[in-house]
Amino acid sequence: MMGLEKYLLMRHELVLIIITLIILIAELSVKDENSRKLRPFSIILFFIATVVGFLPIDEGTLFGGMYQTNGIIVTMKNILNIGVLIVFIQSFTWLGNDENKIKVSEFFLLILSTLIGMDFMISSGDFLMFYIGLELATIPIASLAAYERTKAKSAEAGIKLILSSALSSGIMLYGISMIYGTTGSIYFSEVAQSFTSNNLQTLALIFFFAGMAFKISIVPFHLWTADVYEGAPINVTSYLSVISKGAAVFIFIIMLFTVFRAVTVIWQDVIYITAVITMTVGNLFAIRQKNLKRFLAFSSISQAGFIFLGIIGGNKLGMASVVYFILIYIFSNLGAFGVVSAIANKTGKEKMNDYDGLYLTNPKLSLIMMLSLFSLAGIPPVAGFFGKFFLFMAAAEQKFYILVLIAVLNTIISLFYYLLIIKAMFINKSENPIQYFKSDSYTKLGLLICTVGIIATGFFSIVFEYIRSLSFGI
Repeated sequence: MMGLEKYLLMRHELVLIIITLIILIAELSVKDENSRKLRPFSIILFFIATVVGFLPIDEGTLFGGMYQTNGIIVTMKNILNIGVLIVFIQSFTWLGNDENKIKVSEFFLLILSTLIGMDFMISSGDFLMFYIGLELATIPIASLAAYERTKAKSAEAGIKLILSSALSSGIMLYGISMIYGTTGSIYFSEVAQSFTSNNLQTLALIFFFAGMAFKISIVPFHLWTADVYEGAPINVTSYLSVISKGAAVFIFIIMLFTVFRAVTVIWQDVIYITAVITMTVGNLFAIRQKNLKRFLAFSSISQAGFIFLGIIGGNKLGMASVVYFILIYIFSNLGAFGVVSAIANKTGKEKMNDYDGLYLTNPKLSLIMMLSLFSLAGIPPVAGFFGKFFLFMAAAEQKFYILVLIAVLNTIISLFYYLLIIKAMFINKSENPIQYFKSDSYTKLGLLICTVGIIATGFFSIVFEYIRSLSFGI
């Protein structure tokens, strides 16, 4: 490839930058009273970007190896685009509220900025590009968490997130500096050749792992999660729980399977311990929650523990199962958050006991919520079952039988607390249930996409086989 054509390798990032600039120009051209018109305009633009992402593209590198792309990286970006598109659609009604109407474009601009950072991070070929992408993905999220400026909890969530992010970034940078000091390079390919299991490099790996564990909400680096999820607006919380976490998992598995492949035995031990603790702590604390956003926060923590079952295998099946599970997790979690968002926008209610008798007044929302929770729990025949099955299979293939047994036991625990919500909706009685309401077309569309995704990604095994067929570079 010659000339400007080679920069088409950065197709995802370039398209997102162009869309961001178009929305920014549109905002300057539209009067405040017409700002709500930016909602459908921005969603249509991003839909076009999502479609463009699926067009064929070559593999290659740019900037001397700082930027790289291949089939699996493109697939990861497309999965994130699908998730963001659903978040945008589900946010349509919320952005139309009177308190949000003067800052509609900021929501789209901030999320697109974080997505650009995530794409650069996933395509990074050295630690400099990785860190620039990480910070570009992190800093705007703090603004999103504090989006509802008039609410103290939202401002508190933004402050907690930015302070925790700064601490985790410092820890990670310390680890990266050790890696550079011991290998003499920041390029992934060169580090992989020089990385051994000496004490200093092992310490560097632990520091790097700690920084990434914060982004994925791995115990004991999860303490920020529940408070930030509860304080942030629901649509921002859903973005944090699936897109932000998904991007962090994607780059984490790429680096573990390539850069740190020579010390697989070391990071497998770390992942084994943290997976057990994360699954167990996330599940036990989820049982105690009454606020649905905090409930889904601890649910997402436990799901991160399950994701580690695929990572610990250290092979192509494990990596494919993680990517496949993230796709399913996006549909499942956004389905649950979509119902919570729809109800909160209409009634302002977010507690579990508010859902008592919901099936009698809003049966369709109840059924979608049940389907999403069954998928998160891993109950057949919905997609979540197949996602967890492949994760368990990847760990079992490497003879981690005790870990798989612990994961199965945690699945049973998770089923119990997911059934608490289903019991509230279908069995519990309420003297003052949530009254019937009709959702707008955008809310229906978002929930429809999630429902179809939950069903289709499970029944059509071609999705998993396609991901498995990609080149993972391992």
